[in-house]
Amino acid sequence: MSQEQHENFNKYHEPEPHLGYPSGPQLNTQIKRRKRRGWIWYVMLMGSLIIAILALIALLYTIVNDGFGLIAVEYEIEPSQLVKAFGDSQDKILEELPTPILVDILAEHISPGLGRRIESEQRFFADELVFFTPEQWQKGCAGDSAYAGCTLPVRDEENILLLIEENVTVPNVVAVWKLMDSLFSRADIEQEVLLKYPAAKVQWYSWINWDFITNPQSSVPELAGVRTAILGSLWVVFITAIIAFPIGVGAAIYLEEYATDNQLNRILQTNINNLAGVPSIIYGMLGLAVFVRALEGITSGALFGAVDASATGNGRTVLAAGLTLALLILPIIIISAQESLRSVPNSMRQGGMALGATKWQTIWAHVLPNAMPGILTGTILSISRTLGETAPLVVVGASTFITTDPTGPFSKFTTLPIQFYQWTSRPQPEFQNLAAAAIVVLLILLLTLNASAIYLRNRFARRTG
Repeated sequence: MSQEQHENFNKYHEPEPHLGYPSGPQLNTQIKRRKRRGWIWYVMLMGSLIIAILALIALLYTIVNDGFGLIAVEYEIEPSQLVKAFGDSQDKILEELPTPILVDILAEHISPGLGRRIESEQRFFADELVFFTPEQWQKGCAGDSAYAGCTLPVRDEENILLLIEENVTVPNVVAVWKLMDSLFSRADIEQEVLLKYPAAKVQWYSWINWDFITNPQSSVPELAGVRTAILGSLWVVFITAIIAFPIGVGAAIYLEEYATDNQLNRILQTNINNLAGVPSIIYGMLGLAVFVRALEGITSGALFGAVDASATGNGRTVLAAGLTLALLILPIIIISAQESLRSVPNSMRQGGMALGATKWQTIWAHVLPNAMPGILTGTILSISRTLGETAPLVVVGASTFITTDPTGPFSKFTTLPIQFYQWTSRPQPEFQNLAAAAIVVLLILLLTLNASAIYLRNRFARRTG
């Protein structure tokens, strides 16, 4: 290239100063500045990630540390003494005694009034009464407020053993130690128990065990469980899902596929977006006013003649809670479903209708299956939120102490978050350990439900992929 050609090339290819493009030292300075800014943002983002991981580790450490450890237990009556007094062999343990002897132990050590209350809830024998006379029982089973035990099956041996623990042996946890202290300071703990609680026994205890999952709530910490709360949570989530999911997806299909751009639909869309950010306790107040009070005949089951035996005839039931939480997550489901429908290419709609399908046939056969993975993702997040909600359920009337399992939509109920919220408010340290164990159960339940929903989402994705 000649000198003249080289000058012409530079004339037409070098950036002109008035265009603002840096060059030379100025360009190098700007590149260094951008790299420095990028490095600062990288450090900030990595720092945020590290803080989040440390917070999660701290949370898990606290839960595990509170969920296991040593306890010191004192019995009001030693189980071995009961075996000696009532058993035919001293080599047996309390759990090996036959049911009639267990009932005799219970009848010997509790008051007649308490015995009648227990037997009215559920009988011990099908052909024999323990605390009632036949006339008293017949009278109690007559009328509208009949005993629950008149229709329920008899108690099993496990239930009777639980009653003996609660009312006869009454194990009292006099001291509790966390996992780390139990591992590294056991000798000091045993010495402390020997001095302060000479009648107590030191033993390892896992607050997360099968009895904890299968037992109902109890005022005795070591006998308390979350069975009722688990069933209550599952009932509430089930009703919430079957109400919110079809209504939310249907509303999204209308707004995205059928609604025209007019003032009414713009107002609807704005309100849906705003409702997604309303505090949950406001929905609780709405549920109290509408579902518990205004629609009490429906939510209590009185209108259908289906008032649950464990309910008190008011609207504070599983159905009212499910309807309230359905309103809570409805805006989130609608918005996520709209975004998923919007992501489906218009060419798919045009192709379906070009082949002679109606608009609804195109939506049902092509648009909705392709949008379903995204819709299910929004639903998973919404259901996860309802599983951890407490404020609206407290307002609607969830029970803080209940020992009867919910058997239908018209039952009284409690949920896992309310259960461990109630435990953390108690001063005894044992209930703090129970709350930590309940959190683990809630996390497992949440992960199980999410895994099931993700599996369904992935199946839809494979079908339409």
